[in-house]
Amino acid sequence: MHSIRPIVFFFPISILCVAVIWSLYDDDAFFTFANVLNSAILDSFGSLFAYAVFGFLLTCIWIYFSPIGKIKIGGKDAVPLLSRWNWFAITLCTTIATGILFWSMAEPMFHLYDSGNRGIEPQSDAARQFSLVSLFMHWTLSPYAIYTIASLAFALSIYNLGRGSSLSGPLSVLFGKIPKIITDILDALILLSLVMGMAASMGTGLLMLAGGFAKITGIDSSPFIMAIVALIIVSTVLISSITGLTKGIRILSDINIKYFFVLALFIFIFGPTAAILSEGADALIGYTQEIIPRSLLLGVADDRAWANDWTIFYWANWFAWAPVTAIFLGKIARGYTVRAFILINLILPSLFSIVWMSIFGVFSMSINAANDEILKQSLEANGAESVAFVALEFLPLGSILIIGLLLLAFISYVTAADSNSEAIRMICQKPQEQDKQEDSEPIISDETEDKNILGITIKIIWIGLIGIASWIMVSNSGIDGVRMLSNLGGLPALFIIIALNVVLIKLSLRPKLLKA
Repeated sequence: MHSIRPIVFFFPISILCVAVIWSLYDDDAFFTFANVLNSAILDSFGSLFAYAVFGFLLTCIWIYFSPIGKIKIGGKDAVPLLSRWNWFAITLCTTIATGILFWSMAEPMFHLYDSGNRGIEPQSDAARQFSLVSLFMHWTLSPYAIYTIASLAFALSIYNLGRGSSLSGPLSVLFGKIPKIITDILDALILLSLVMGMAASMGTGLLMLAGGFAKITGIDSSPFIMAIVALIIVSTVLISSITGLTKGIRILSDINIKYFFVLALFIFIFGPTAAILSEGADALIGYTQEIIPRSLLLGVADDRAWANDWTIFYWANWFAWAPVTAIFLGKIARGYTVRAFILINLILPSLFSIVWMSIFGVFSMSINAANDEILKQSLEANGAESVAFVALEFLPLGSILIIGLLLLAFISYVTAADSNSEAIRMICQKPQEQDKQEDSEPIISDETEDKNILGITIKIIWIGLIGIASWIMVSNSGIDGVRMLSNLGGLPALFIIIALNVVLIKLSLRPKLLKA
């Protein structure tokens, strides 16, 4: 019979409840405190975020070509759980949530006019390239390296070391057997990071869906409208997750990724095709030239505020999701080699994001330039959530595309939250003895795990609290609330994933530790 791990469940839930109650009781005091804490995190750990992410990318490259690259996750006789297509679809949809939909057209409207202290003329060709390179920087190799390091460490720990799904599994490679109390505290910290990250991403989804609703109906976005949207999202996530991952996330991710391709192809054909190709190629060259200095924050001594607002904000958000999401991504990887893992979790998602950001970034900048800065005006008047919907109006079938984008944003978050709600359930419950067996059936199953009442209750509690927290933050602080949640959630995860990176380096140097 399953039972709750008390520290893992109650510690993060207590912190989240205190934050929610405090913000409802005295939102001014709460947000003042959150702002101070947020600034302290950026000032003290911003450089470490940047250096760690670049180090993770280097580790991924090293591991790909190291001897453990040929090792199969689960051993030589392990059978894959998923086809490569399903594996890629689930991985991509689990990691991007609503981010690329919200930011691909909105983010350039910031960078076009503000490049920090780089001396770039607003709306110039240089500003357009800077904007696109920034999109590549924030959405391709570097952030996916965070997920890849964490999830590969769990995959090898679970299947090739036989050490279970807890964080203590991979960390035991460095520290030996870890006391239960320490294990529980560590798992509680990564759970707290995840719920902060999920709340931040749901906040982005709330802003985008409320903005689309306002565009279609003419009814201005309000806390009440966002509360309704949050309720719909939470309800759908719970229904999807309770049905089981085969019926839920496998179907959702397949629909989701196909819709991504259709939407991108439509805008590529009916948008500024020539500009997308030329500017995308130029930005890719610029990205290869700038990835090292921008990763290491070189030459930005007077530009640190910009880096904190953008690059470090993104790293923190990806960090917040990564540790618990990694348990899920690690579990679905059985039966493939380490090199295939890096291909599916790092290389292909990065290539997808390069294409996506080229299409949507150039499209939004071109619409803005050709129409008296209409997207910039919309950004200032109605917030970042309005930009995509205004841009789509300039395409054939614009009204239909707006509705489609709303549906895609909704499905995207539900897909990501679905997989993570199961990871939350796993980490909060003590597993049955049969679940501890290294070859036990993982979480891609229609059976057992999603059916137990306690597991369902855990999901209801957590998803409900995440919905409430995200609604409070965006209702009071808008996009700044999303940034605060990301930074707060990313800090504890930063140190945990650094340790997981060291684990992978040790395993790459001592491959005999792994069941090949």
